[in-house]
Amino acid sequence: MADKIYVGRRKNAVARVYLRTGSGNVSINKREFERYFPMKTHRDDVLLPLKVTETLGKYDVYANVRGGGLSGQAEAIRLGIARALVEINEDFRKNLKEDNLLRRDPRMVERKKYGQPKARKRFQFSKR
Repeated sequence: MADKIYVGRRKNAVARVYLRTGSGNVSINKREFERYFPMKTHRDDVLLPLKVTETLGKYDVYANVRGGGLSGQAEAIRLGIARALVEINEDFRKNLKEDNLLRRDPRMVERKKYGQPKARKRFQFSKR
């Protein structure tokens, strides 16, 4: 369990999560949790699977995350933690599934189209 890597993805962010029994320390990219995610909403998002399964102080989380922005990275780590918890104890699956924590969010940024400034925005139309 200690050396197994669990992958979580969201948008363009990819997180590799290691879960070890411990005192609840969380480090992301070898940095402190509070320093990496200064916003409380992102920190809460990352810890959600641990709160749902009531294992908040029981595991140390080590995550390496690349790509995307902070929100995508937080949700990628969240998915990795949820997958790791299910591997540890299959009984957690029911609670995690009820809160949609085991589903990879498929939404991606729509591509920009030619002849337009953005994906859906159009240049101003001029009749004359």
